[in-house]
Amino acid sequence: MAVSHLSDDEQMLIEAIREIAREQVAPRAAEIDHTSQFPWDMKELLAQQDILAMPFPSEYGGIGSSELAVVMAIEELARNCATTSLILAVQQLGSLPIILAGTDEQKRKYLPPLASGEWLAAFGLTEAGSGSDAAAMQTFAVRQGDTYILNGSKRFITNGGLAQVNSIFALTDPKAGTRGISAFIVEKDFPGFSVGRIEDKMGIKGSQTAELIFTDCEVPAENLLGREGDGFKFAMMTLDRTRPGVAAQAVGIAQGALDLAVSYSKQRIQFKKPIAENQGIQFMLADMATKVEAARLLVYNAAEMIDQGESNFSKYSSMAKLYASDIAMEVTGDAVQILGGYGYMKEYPAERMMRDAKITQIYEGTNQIQLLVIARALLGEK
Repeated sequence: MAVSHLSDDEQMLIEAIREIAREQVAPRAAEIDHTSQFPWDMKELLAQQDILAMPFPSEYGGIGSSELAVVMAIEELARNCATTSLILAVQQLGSLPIILAGTDEQKRKYLPPLASGEWLAAFGLTEAGSGSDAAAMQTFAVRQGDTYILNGSKRFITNGGLAQVNSIFALTDPKAGTRGISAFIVEKDFPGFSVGRIEDKMGIKGSQTAELIFTDCEVPAENLLGREGDGFKFAMMTLDRTRPGVAAQAVGIAQGALDLAVSYSKQRIQFKKPIAENQGIQFMLADMATKVEAARLLVYNAAEMIDQGESNFSKYSSMAKLYASDIAMEVTGDAVQILGGYGYMKEYPAERMMRDAKITQIYEGTNQIQLLVIARALLGEK
């Protein structure tokens, strides 16, 4: 697309990522989906190429990329493999509470090994009975001297059990609702931390999604982020900034499906001519391409608003996530239709793309929650 405000160095990096994704990520996508195993080789590839360092400030070992560059990187990876793109997206998600609210000491301890890819990060807000309703969480933290004791569990946590660093949200004042939620940095080897069930999912099958269990889990008081009661604020600040990443993942999946549909339509012969010569197929492709480009513009706009420090970006972040994920489901469905019977078979990637697209309508806030965020912003504007 023509609209882009990347630096020359960032533009070169995105072009390199595009080539890496096409040549090294794409050939692994089907096997990752088939085996449902976390792709450690892809994690190492992203680490070696400094792609995982993109969301981190340079003073803590990162390369300090703009949010626009980060979403473009996620998009390029997702165009070929949604699971691999999620490694970068969740590294940002799990680390952002520390970047936003951590002390300098906390940042110096945790961010460099996350930026290098030596450690993985996870974000623990959701519980079995607490999804969109964060205030319904049942994970509690009680201070005892220089330690907080956590009890409870988190559900559907991406990188759960793999991440060395977990941003965990727990109630320190159960009577205060969302203002009683606090945020903690919980290391994988803290006493009382364990991993429960590993989920068997529809899509993004190579990404490990797990239950985290806290049984008298001992967390040093120095690992509290900000002050007690600030956790919900930090969670929302994080999600506002990472939803464009989910939207970028959706755009990448949709673009990959569109690429496949265009290529297949030129090769598939029916009635003695390529199906691309049929106006019905042409109109489907044109509609798909227009919607993908519209979604991309929404994503890039939200990312640039974050980069420019605009205060009202939350509404646009939700718009990008809402529209891009809906379009990803629509476009991947159309791609399956254009491929016909082959689209339904695992021999072709269309059905995988359709399965992968679905989660983008759900995680980091369902699209129904995005509608609520957008509506409240509209009604609250002067």
